[in-house]
Amino acid sequence: MKQADDVVVVVDFGGQYAHLISRRIRELGVKTEVVPHTAAGEESFSSNVKGFVLSGGPASVYDLNAPRISFEQIGGKPILGICYGHQLIAHHFTGLVKKASRREYG
Repeated sequence: MKQADDVVVVVDFGGQYAHLISRRIRELGVKTEVVPHTAAGEESFSSNVKGFVLSGGPASVYDLNAPRISFEQIGGKPILGICYGHQLIAHHFTGLVKKASRREYG
């Protein structure tokens, strides 16, 4: 059962849709918090956090300075990745992420 203070954290990797994603989740009646990827590895998330959405961004997981997060910090909670966030999940769990013939961002 959903508690009134349950939260979904949207991790912002610099994409243009992190706040739109957050708003759409709130429209479903769930509280959200948008945090920059730099804070996602440092923050201690409360027990009210029920899941994470990893947003898109301009990087590739193969970029030398690609943004990362600590999956240990997430603590086994549900994760949804969108664009770069999905690449990051696949890469972290030893999935294969292939380069496209041209970069896409959006």
